[in-house]
Amino acid sequence: MRLKNLTPLVLAAAALVPTFFMHSCANTTQSPSGGPKDTIPPALFWTKPVPGAVGVPTHGARFEFGFDEYVKIKTANNIFLSPPQQKPPKSKIKGKGVQVWFEEDLRPNTTYTITFTDAIADNNEGNMFPGFAYVFSTGETIDSLMITGSVLDCSTLKPVKNATVMLYKDHSDSAVFKTRPDAAVKTDDWGYFALPYLQDTLFRIYAIIDENNDNLYQMETEQIAFIDSLIRPVTVVNDTLKELQSYDMKDTLACRERNSEYTLKMFREEPTKQLLKNYGRTAERYGFVSFMAKDAWIDSLWIKGYKADRLITQFNLRQDSLEIWINDRRPVPDTLQLYVNYRKTNDSTGVMEPVVEHHPLFVEGALPRRLRNSYAERKKLKHEDTICVFKLEAVPELVEQEGYSLSFAYPIISENFDSIRFHYLNPKQKDFDAEFTVERDTLDVRKFRLMPKEKLLPGYEYFMKVPHKAFRDINGFYSDSTEVKVTLPSDEKLSTLTIALEGVSGKIIVDLLNEKRDKVMRTYTATTNTTLVFPYLRKGKYSVRITEDVNGNSMIDTGDLLSHKMPENVNFFKLESGEEYIDVLEATELTQTINVSEMMKN
Repeated sequence: MRLKNLTPLVLAAAALVPTFFMHSCANTTQSPSGGPKDTIPPALFWTKPVPGAVGVPTHGARFEFGFDEYVKIKTANNIFLSPPQQKPPKSKIKGKGVQVWFEEDLRPNTTYTITFTDAIADNNEGNMFPGFAYVFSTGETIDSLMITGSVLDCSTLKPVKNATVMLYKDHSDSAVFKTRPDAAVKTDDWGYFALPYLQDTLFRIYAIIDENNDNLYQMETEQIAFIDSLIRPVTVVNDTLKELQSYDMKDTLACRERNSEYTLKMFREEPTKQLLKNYGRTAERYGFVSFMAKDAWIDSLWIKGYKADRLITQFNLRQDSLEIWINDRRPVPDTLQLYVNYRKTNDSTGVMEPVVEHHPLFVEGALPRRLRNSYAERKKLKHEDTICVFKLEAVPELVEQEGYSLSFAYPIISENFDSIRFHYLNPKQKDFDAEFTVERDTLDVRKFRLMPKEKLLPGYEYFMKVPHKAFRDINGFYSDSTEVKVTLPSDEKLSTLTIALEGVSGKIIVDLLNEKRDKVMRTYTATTNTTLVFPYLRKGKYSVRITEDVNGNSMIDTGDLLSHKMPENVNFFKLESGEEYIDVLEATELTQTINVSEMMKN
């Protein structure tokens, strides 16, 4: 679309429509002095040059924006130029206006936009100037196409505010690392973006959390989202498009009505460079090493003075952190000499090669061994310093699924699970013995699950009793006794949600979350069509999150840009009405069918 034949007045009117007719805002007349508090945002009255100016010089260009009242620049970094430069735009107040200029020359024959989002406020009350996009060109025409979309967090699907969405005509994988984009814009509170005034060409699209505002992707510190296909804008810009209007971010209905062509899911990449990044010793017989990237490859590990069978080691699930315990009753030196033979990334070749590193381990702030057994130091010892410390816990709402959790501060070297008594009292207070199974945690040698064999019943009191000296840890200490009582929730107002899964192919993770989506109420995994029960729910709104666990590791795996790998697909169930929450009333039994294959297509 060629705009050079339009009059400046028409251009100015078209560009200022969003300012004068912002959704959900009052009129732009200023409140009378001494009246109610001013809640009206500043209004843009004029620009110089006029919006849509062409032939703007590439060197020394300055732009002025005049308002109906005195304003201040609240956040200079939110005055955003697209395509961006190495340095952000410069700005200053001049009278009732704002001047904007650039430290670098502009590109020739290029359409530019200057956007203001949460950048300018009035001087007195701090009312924010609504979003506004000013367009100009260093060539003879204004590019006329646009795209829209949303940026969401890959695991919560919550909108990502203030992400930088970037378009590249360079389709190489390295472009986002090395060059600045050909067009860019920031997302609003809804994670929404509209990128207007684009060329009719093919682009690659990315979004990043630009921590240092350099408009380049830094893999080590920043998050990214991308679409693994080229996109081409098709929508023609015009001043009536609701996607280009300015909105009150609290106007939910209006904000949701905007068309979103593309959805980008933001994630943090796994580091690819492998090295031992940290190590330490927090107790006499405990140390750790951690690595930059997951799946660390250790050929051998040893501590000087100790045989291999005297060391207990375990990796975490990601295999980027290794814990080490010394199972030896001899006095432990003040400093342990740790040697790790592992595969480290060569900085020059990028290939992992075997290397042996030596790391001394000492407990920071600890007394030398010769002073630890002094009378004064022994007096400072607490009871928990001389026993095998453990926790026995049970959550009433989850005990049927998860049983009792038994966890130790240190690995145990002697165990007597047969001495543990599990019994219950029925409603008539008669005492009965019951049986349980013991399951060792596959990821933590210090954790066990004690699982009742029989079905637990409401109104019954269940007791798990650990006697004195049932366990001994690597420090040589014995455990104290404890008993934990649990009863199933009996509140008559509690409800049950039953979910019937259909169309299941492959392993999935099913989470029930609260309304804020910041707490997982209960989790299941499934590989076939099945029925899941979520009992003991209080009145409220709940959401169901389903994750395609492609590699079966029971984790939500992130993506990889250079491998063109997206993060594992996560979706939240929606009712036919489009509502994202299941409303659970008091004392109800609710059943919901979910077709997983259909749901994950969306």
